[in-house]
Amino acid sequence: MEQLIFEHMETVRGITEKSIERIPEEMADIIPEGFNNSIRWNFGHIAFVQEKLVFGISGEKLNVPVNYERLFGAGSKPADWSEPPPSFREIASVLAGQKSRIKTFLHGRLDQQLPNPYTNRSGITFYTSGEAFLFGFYHEAIHMETIKQIYRSILNKG
Repeated sequence: MEQLIFEHMETVRGITEKSIERIPEEMADIIPEGFNNSIRWNFGHIAFVQEKLVFGISGEKLNVPVNYERLFGAGSKPADWSEPPPSFREIASVLAGQKSRIKTFLHGRLDQQLPNPYTNRSGITFYTSGEAFLFGFYHEAIHMETIKQIYRSILNKG
């Protein structure tokens, strides 16, 4: 089952990686009416939250640039940025690099208890590494759908 879960991660993340490659970076920071964040923010948020769900809540050091939490953490938004955000290429590199690190770290540990149960902003509590990791697929899909909606909105307005 573990192998199947890691294959699913490759599929989900592959969709994300193809999207960041296809979307022109000129659209990265446009926030259409009705949206709170940009395409760049959503890709960065996917990377940061997956890092936190796999490594952070397990008590491990995060291996994303230190500014990712400020730029892309829950509750952040581009309107509050006081520093230049990373390029699509930089975010894509973080997204791609997470896959092998996650497989190595979680191999044989999906049932491992977290040092402390973790409750996310939606009120869902995770007790094991696997629960938090699997939630990451749902989270990534939600933000990919938002990216698609923002992209379509930009195209339809132009």
